[in-house]
Amino acid sequence: MNWYEKLSQYFPVEEMKSKEHMELLLKDKGSVYKKDDSPLHVLMYVEMEDFTFIDYLFVSKKARGQGLGKKLLNKLKEKEKPIILEVEPVDYDDTDTEKRQRFYRREGFKHAKSIGYSRRSLDTGKVNEMEILYWSPTDESEESIYQKMCHTYENIHTYKDEELYGESYDTVEKVLTYEEVAKKEPTS
Repeated sequence: MNWYEKLSQYFPVEEMKSKEHMELLLKDKGSVYKKDDSPLHVLMYVEMEDFTFIDYLFVSKKARGQGLGKKLLNKLKEKEKPIILEVEPVDYDDTDTEKRQRFYRREGFKHAKSIGYSRRSLDTGKVNEMEILYWSPTDESEESIYQKMCHTYENIHTYKDEELYGESYDTVEKVLTYEEVAKKEPTS
């Protein structure tokens, strides 16, 4: 099974880019769009100067629980820059969503509570709500994470979308929102 088949069997169709899209990103934007794969995993990510965005992380059932996901994340963390990713909200009818969130929390990822992400799938027309998680070696602000996420959406997710899918994805302003979450004052 090739890397794309592994991803498309694991990720919902609403979250998947086409194989042509990913191959075009690897070819045209190979300096920033990367693939790391083996028989047991596939990691697709964007390596920018000031952050990393994980597009897809798949670890085969055989290898789960053996530290491979942690090892892959640690390799990215060694670069000492924020790591951002999209993850499905917990769906109690799908235990994988809860396991995924627990895994990222255990690895030090935080939920960007002030960032909203809602994207319509060009494949199904279904609107997909996602949560933005991030890890930062410094105290990166959620506003900064939002800006980096907007950059990723405009330059990676929607890259040649009309050419590839026959229509365009929604604009970044419609898909990503930023609303500063009020910090609670400590009570005495």
